Amino acid sequence: MAEFPTYLDVDYTSGEGESPEGYPTLDAKVEKAIEITHVALEQYRNPAVMWTGGKDSTLVLYFVREVAREFDLDVPPVVFIDHFEHFPDVLAFVERWAGNWDLDLIYARNEEFARLGADPGDEIPIDILSEENRRELRDRLAYEGDTFRFSADSYEGNHLLKTVALNAIIREEGFDGVFSGVRWDEQEARADETFFSPRHDPEKYPPHDRVHSILQFDERAVWDAMWSHVVPDAVEGYPAGHVPQDYDGLPAGVEPADLPVSPKYFEGFRSLGSERGSARSDDRPAWLQDLDGTTERAGRAQDKEDLMGRLRDLGYM
Repeated sequence: MAEFPTYLDVDYTSGEGESPEGYPTLDAKVEKAIEITHVALEQYRNPAVMWTGGKDSTLVLYFVREVAREFDLDVPPVVFIDHFEHFPDVLAFVERWAGNWDLDLIYARNEEFARLGADPGDEIPIDILSEENRRELRDRLAYEGDTFRFSADSYEGNHLLKTVALNAIIREEGFDGVFSGVRWDEQEARADETFFSPRHDPEKYPPHDRVHSILQFDERAVWDAMWSHVVPDAVEGYPAGHVPQDYDGLPAGVEPADLPVSPKYFEGFRSLGSERGSARSDDRPAWLQDLDGTTERAGRAQDKEDLMGRLRDLGYM
């Protein structure tokens, strides 16, 4: 990575000052996603795809797989950050589709907490942590407490369980470009992102770029793309554009397990975080809810703009 990023020729200003409204149709959004994905797969020598099993990262992965197939390129490994608080059916979904799509699935974990056998919500003494984790808390976060709450939804927990784990896997694997499913419309902290976003400060993270191929999508467009492109391409005979009202509304012969759509969305979740920190937004499936008049991440415990800004600066997605 010593030469990074001199071998790249990407436009770090692409997307500046733009918004989803600049891509007024689904076709325009899809076309841009394909363009960015193609450039990234051609340019980066060792890319990876961040995949949570959620709708946004699944859409990113769809474009990566389609572009790789179209241009005879390799599908990069996919990285799943295991923060120890996932819904069991989200984990099962990721593992099932990683197998169905023959993906190289890499788990990123802060292994110390697996060894400690901590449970979510536990207060963990700082002095039993490794020097690296203590340094992350004391030096990076200026944390002064004697214990911290083991939770993926706390500021300290998010940093140790997600950001530190992500940075570690980027460093270990030497990834130079990381596809991420962030969107301009999600939060203010992401509204000024560019399609190719540099993370080159070695004091903060292993130097790499984030590739944001679906910035131009809003929540409704993500679901439109799921039912028009992702699902029909994954499920033989699924009619493009068919939007089910519930599981009973699936086409004949199609079972819920056939869909590359997390079952949590059918249950009414619109944004998937930790099991303890996520809640259903409505009784209806996510795509049938009031996507324009309500907040997508309202059911998430971690939805503070100042918090997200600080976490992004540390290397979070």
